[in-house]
Amino acid sequence: MNPVTWTVVALLIAVNALYVAAEFAAVGTRRSRVRMLAQEGDHRASWVLPIVEDSARLDRYVAACQIGITFSSLVLGAFGQATLARDLAPALERLGGWNALAAQGVAALVVLLALTALQVVLGELLPKSLALQYPTRALVLTVGAMRLSLRLFAPFIWLLNGSGVLLLRLLRSPQVSHRHIHSPEEIDLLIVESRDGGLLEPDEQRRLHQALRLSMHPVSSVMVPASRVAAIDADQPFERIVTEVAESPYSRLPVYRGDRDTIVGVLQTKHVALAVARGEVERVDLDELLRPAVRVSPSTTADRVLTVLRENRSQLAIVTDDEGRMVGLVTLEDVLEEVFGELGDEFKGGEAARAPRRRRLPALRVGRRQGSR
Repeated sequence: MNPVTWTVVALLIAVNALYVAAEFAAVGTRRSRVRMLAQEGDHRASWVLPIVEDSARLDRYVAACQIGITFSSLVLGAFGQATLARDLAPALERLGGWNALAAQGVAALVVLLALTALQVVLGELLPKSLALQYPTRALVLTVGAMRLSLRLFAPFIWLLNGSGVLLLRLLRSPQVSHRHIHSPEEIDLLIVESRDGGLLEPDEQRRLHQALRLSMHPVSSVMVPASRVAAIDADQPFERIVTEVAESPYSRLPVYRGDRDTIVGVLQTKHVALAVARGEVERVDLDELLRPAVRVSPSTTADRVLTVLRENRSQLAIVTDDEGRMVGLVTLEDVLEEVFGELGDEFKGGEAARAPRRRRLPALRVGRRQGSR
């Protein structure tokens, strides 16, 4: 058998391996890593970054890979039948005593099985494993070949992608991107597998599990009910407000006017302390000390509450019903405790520590956030 023939076979298998690696790397790579390489000046990463960030362009990229895999596989099979099987048939005639037709059939079968095995191992499994282990590196290494392939296969990509979209529409099936998106259940399973593999400690696995479950907890399950919320009446004299603040262990207190359900803002105790320290108690306008109250509905999920608190730079939110009446209060600490468990502080060491303490206002300290349990 001619060495040139084996060289061509090796090249065709290598081409197949290149397209397989490019496909799995494009689907499996992290966009943040490609973006980082592009920012560091890697021109190959800069070229491929818009592709991995755009699902439509990624579909065309994967289509080019699939066309390349199919084309190289077909060429390999046809070439093997025309060369290797032709050269093997006479040997089978001599050794097996078969006639020419039978020898050609057996030779074709042997070559097909041998090339298929080589193609699967060297052209499919090996590059797939390497691309999944080193997706970003495989992606940038195959960029040059893929740029050329996208140009050469452009008409085929348009025709085949268009045909696929048309069939999906006829079947009334939504078109999805090649990028795999993990559901919370899949992520939870991955976390369990990481723990079983020794990559995560049990406490880390539990916290990650709880963080994923935040989206399943409505704020009503973690809030402090309105009946237990300490609030301040805005219509009373400021001196009385000072006294209530001094006796409260909380650093933030909702303020109502008229009805307890009508919250007009949130008062931070440090602002009261500053007013006392400056001797401005008689001249203080309470409305100027109030911060707007962040409001959420009882059906808001715990993870959404975190987003709302972060966007409003607030530590607590008032939970209100459809008519705007307060039904509870939730703090950042309340939500975090769903993930990390009970968060201790100097006010939560025991029953004595939980009791409100009277303090001198000039030395007023910020206590725990309201809602700590």
